Amino acid sequence: MQIQRAKVPKEKKVIGWREHIALPDFGSAELEAKIDTGARTSALHAVDLAVENRGGEEWISFHVPHLGEARSVRHCARIIDKRKIKNTSGVAQVRYVIRTTLVLGRKQWQVEVSLADRERMKFDIILGRTAIRRRKLLVAPGKSYLAGSPDLRPRVANHRHPVTH
Repeated sequence: MQIQRAKVPKEKKVIGWREHIALPDFGSAELEAKIDTGARTSALHAVDLAVENRGGEEWISFHVPHLGEARSVRHCARIIDKRKIKNTSGVAQVRYVIRTTLVLGRKQWQVEVSLADRERMKFDIILGRTAIRRRKLLVAPGKSYLAGSPDLRPRVANHRHPVTH
């Protein structure tokens, strides 16, 4: 077995084991996230899942209880995968996986999250290692909330590659 040596990013950002994040595709409310490098896939607390077919694609609607919204508020996303994922007890469950925008401090990128009932868990979302991989982030296990509040301001367009309509 060959051991891979970690490359230390030149411009690394240190984050804590828990951080405030936002999922702007589902509103602007902040969520408290646990950064879980032991988990491969991220998981978002979602209930009342309903799958439907839209133009040959599978979509899922769901409710995220801790966004402070009425239970009738539902969010929708295209299902990108169904995976067997082990829960905290080590039991494999088939879960729906969606892609959404994550905001952590001033950084913003697309992540894959599985939808799971995390009612009995302390955190509404865990960010697994694939969500933070290649983002020049280092996790300080003894620190919390180092990234600051999620910056939801629109990003400035790259002026070298103007967008044309």
